[in-house]
Amino acid sequence: MNPAVYPIELAGHLKLPNHRRLWVRPLRRCEGGVVRELYDHLSPRTRYLRFFSAMPALPDSVVRLLTCGDYRRRLSLVAEWETADGAEVGLVVRDEWQRQGIGVALAERVLVAAEARGFDRFVAHTLWDNGVLRKLLKHVGDIISSTTRHGVSELTFSPRRRS
Repeated sequence: MNPAVYPIELAGHLKLPNHRRLWVRPLRRCEGGVVRELYDHLSPRTRYLRFFSAMPALPDSVVRLLTCGDYRRRLSLVAEWETADGAEVGLVVRDEWQRQGIGVALAERVLVAAEARGFDRFVAHTLWDNGVLRKLLKHVGDIISSTTRHGVSELTFSPRRRS
């Protein structure tokens, strides 16, 4: 597999418990508008939990980091209403879409993509009190180690084997 090739195999529909459907796809290189729109719809708490700061605007450097991946070591997924009136990126979920399994579904797809590219161990950095991420990781992986320093936890985990 050429890691620079757009991974279309990760695209597909996601049906929500309320029967609405989202289209999930890898973010295209440097597709910053989608990321900025998502960030504008995040609450200060969600911004803080994902980016360790509730910045009023996402800096260009962070947008580039999220959107200019190589599809091997750095890959972001976006979930959009089929009518394209909303978007999700990576493992942050728009507040009104939370608690519907979207984060777990995105995490599972990212882990499958990473495993297909040869990775079997992962590190997540999160604020120590981000119970939502810890709960999500319990659904998709097994935590190998956890260390916390200055309020930031580093969680090393491996994907839970699917049967």
